[in-house]
Parts: sequence; C-alpha cells; structure tokens
Amino acid sequence: MSMIEYTNEGVDLPSLDFNKITSWIDEVAKTHLRLLGPITYIFCSDEEILRVNREFLQHDYYTDIITFDDSRGRLIRGDIFISLPTVGYNAKKIGEEYSRELHRVIIHGILHLCGINDKGPGEREIMEQHENESLALIGL
Repeated sequence: MSMIEYTNEGVDLPSLDFNKITSWIDEVAKTHLRLLGPITYIFCSDEEILRVNREFLQHDYYTDIITFDDSRGRLIRGDIFISLPTVGYNAKKIGEEYSRELHRVIIHGILHLCGINDKGPGEREIMEQHENESLALIGL
C-alpha cells in the first residue's frame, strides 16, 4: 500500500483512525481498478481553503474540499484540501453526523482521483452513489 500523508493547516487533525482510513481508501481505489500513489490530505481552516480556492482556481468562495489531481493512468495521486469547519457546517445543514460527513468528503476526493466527476448533468447522482457504496465499505 502506498503512503498517504495526513497533515493540517490552521486546525487540529481530526480524531480518526488513519490506518483504518488508509486501508479503506486503498479498498475503494481497488474497486475502481486504481492503485494508490502518493496522496496528501491537508485538513484546514475556512481561511486556508478560501486562499487555495482563490490562488489556484480563481474561485472566491468557501468549499468543503478541493482535489488537485496528479494521477498517472491507473496510479492515483494528488493533494486533497478539506475544510473541517465547512464539513461541520454542511453536516449540520443537512442533518448528518459530522463523522459520516467527514468520511464522505474524504472519499469524495479519492473518487475524483479515480475519474468520477460531479459537475456535469447527472454526474452528482453518480458521485453520490459511489460515495454511499464507499461509506458502506467502512460501515457508515
């Protein structure tokens, strides 16, 4: 299994079993016929994700996740920024447990690296289906 790095910027790392998360990510990647390459998760503040969104994507808004895809063929690799405050806000807004929403966002980035999009017509529903299947693999 490849190395997945979990870092933080402006927030504490979430209280997660990162060995279990890494195994889960590897299992999800394999279900999409992908291999894990180097992946870095950066758990961050709203201010940091806004800065990244402005600097690299020229978007002037907060978001829960930004995925920078550097995959090569079947090898998935990249950097994934996750705003923990926005994940918390979104969980409350939709009436979801924070832990489940955080896991959904964590795997959302991996699904993007696997080639699943969510911006075009019908793509959001496909992404949600893959997220739900992935959450089931970890018992959520």
